[in-house]
Amino acid sequence: MKASTTKTSFKKIFILLFWLVIWEIFALIVNKEIYLPSPISTFKTLILLLIDKSTYIIILFSTYRTILGLLLSYIFGIILGFACGLNEFLYDLINPIVIVIRSTPIISIIILAIIWLKSSNVPVFATFLMCFPVIFTNVSTGIKNTDKKVLEMCKVYNISKFNIIKSVYFHSVLPYIYSAIISSIGIAWKASSAAEVLSVPKYSIGKYLFYAKTSLEPTSLFSWTIIIVTLSYIFEVIFKRVFKCERKSTYNKRYGVNYDKTK
Repeated sequence: MKASTTKTSFKKIFILLFWLVIWEIFALIVNKEIYLPSPISTFKTLILLLIDKSTYIIILFSTYRTILGLLLSYIFGIILGFACGLNEFLYDLINPIVIVIRSTPIISIIILAIIWLKSSNVPVFATFLMCFPVIFTNVSTGIKNTDKKVLEMCKVYNISKFNIIKSVYFHSVLPYIYSAIISSIGIAWKASSAAEVLSVPKYSIGKYLFYAKTSLEPTSLFSWTIIIVTLSYIFEVIFKRVFKCERKSTYNKRYGVNYDKTK
C-alpha cells in the first residue's frame, strides 16, 4: 500500500516537473516576459502574493461567491432534475429553458447580469446559470435511467412512493450527481472569474486579473490564474473525499460489511 502511494506521488511530481520544463522551454523560445513569463518569475510573483494578507481576503470573497453560485445550482438543479425525471410533461416544459441557458455564451450572461444586478452578485448569478444545466441534465437523466424492473417490483409489493424515491431513485441518481458536481466545480470557477473580470467587484480575484491585463503584468496574471486552478483542484479533492466517506458509511449501514474489506 505504501509502495503504491509512493509510486503515485513520484508519478505526480514527475508530471508536474515535466510540464514546468515544457513551460520554461517555451518561455526561453519566446524570450519576452510580456508574452510568456518564465515559471521562476511567475512563482516569485506568486510568493509575493501569498505573503500578502490581503490576498487571502480576496480569495475568501471570491470563494464565497463561487460556493454560493454552486450551492444555488445544486439546490435548484437537483430538485428540478428529480421532478422532471419523474414527470415527462414537466421535463418537456423546463428543458427548452435549460437548453437556452446551456447554449447562451457566458459573456452574454455576464453582460446581462451587470445590467440587472450589483457587481458583487454578478459572479454568483453567472456561476449559477452555467452550472445549473449540468446538474439538472445529469439528475433528470439518472432518474430516467432507473432500472424499470426494480420499479415494477416496488409496485408489486406496494412500496410507498417516498420509499421508492429514497431507496431506488436516490441510489440510481447518485453517480449522476457525483459526475455533475465534479464537472461543475471547474465550470464554476471559470464562470465566477470571468464575471469578476467584467463586473470588477470589491475583493475579487477577477478584479486583479483585470488589473494585470490593463497594466501588462503577465506574471501577476499567471499567478492569480494558478491560484484559481489550485482552488478548483482543492474543491474537487475535498468533494471526492467527502463522497468516498459518505459512500463507505452508506455501504456499511446498508450491508453490515466493512467497505474497505470488500476491495
